[in-house]
Amino acid sequence: MPRYLIYAQEQFGTPASKTAHSVIRYSRQQVAAVLDRRHAGRTVQDILGFGGDIPIVDSVAAGAARGADAFLVGIAVAGGGLPSDVRETVRVAIEHGLDIWNGLHGFVSDDPELGSLARERGVVVHDVRRPPDGLLVGAGRVRALEQTIVLAVGTDANIGKMTVMLQLRDALATRGVRGRFAPTGQTGIFIEGWGVCVDAVVADFIAGAAEQVTIEASRGADIVLVEGQGSILHPGYSGVSLGLLHGSLPHALIACHQQSRKTFRHNPWLEIPPLTDVIALHESIATPLRPTRTLGVSLNTADLSDREARVAIERTTEETGLPTTDPVRFDPAPLVDAVIAYDRERRSELARRPAEVS
Repeated sequence: MPRYLIYAQEQFGTPASKTAHSVIRYSRQQVAAVLDRRHAGRTVQDILGFGGDIPIVDSVAAGAARGADAFLVGIAVAGGGLPSDVRETVRVAIEHGLDIWNGLHGFVSDDPELGSLARERGVVVHDVRRPPDGLLVGAGRVRALEQTIVLAVGTDANIGKMTVMLQLRDALATRGVRGRFAPTGQTGIFIEGWGVCVDAVVADFIAGAAEQVTIEASRGADIVLVEGQGSILHPGYSGVSLGLLHGSLPHALIACHQQSRKTFRHNPWLEIPPLTDVIALHESIATPLRPTRTLGVSLNTADLSDREARVAIERTTEETGLPTTDPVRFDPAPLVDAVIAYDRERRSELARRPAEVS
């Protein structure tokens, strides 16, 4: 397993470094250090409130000295290309012999200088947003699966769709239920070591990519937990959200929401509709392909006090009639219970009607 030096220069602890935060939360044992000169000398626990004593360093050399053998780009940027500061630090990392794990739309291996330097130094470059070969157009192939498929959807982008599915995966395991996470974005791939970044796939093949990752995740699982992307109403990311919805053909949905967020990310001109409207919209779009039910709400309460968070959860439960929790801050049991109950209900119905297509 690689030991990462995570790049989060000048951005650690902010939403821009959510990739870094998630890798630390779910793959802490693989993180040797974080690169951010602003917080150098402190630990990730100091900044994030979790992650323990992983050090924050100010140089690639200091990260390598901490045992890093791989360099992970832990930030997200809008658009394509490699920002100049990232590109320069990647060059230094290659010169130190670190393998590169890159989730940006700009590919390190395609860069004439960096690609050539990596080959010269024997460094392996993982551009995880590069689509795999042989993707097919979506055609409903997941209908042949017996597993229950659950997809995370959201009222906005960057709201916790990956997080809730990883929390559910871990909680299901403690109940003896075989749930498997289906990664559809770069951070999920960093954590799991496989998957497809559907936002980098040519539009005609997004649903096919969603089919492929859902089918792969079904192996050895009873419940497939598909990582959602974007939002069905987001001006920039709705195409990816729709492709995932129609490609994975979920039996059930988990709705992700942040009550304090009023407008879509990077689009202050566009208000987010009420949560109940967005839930109804997702179900109406999904159901013609496969009847779909929303099982619960995952609420992002990171910007609220404990008291405010509990009030928000209670209010959302009342408004939607659905089990609601913040699965990171509080017990994910309400959502786990809902998923297990639905899976049992669905399998009982199938046993009574074995000849029907699920």
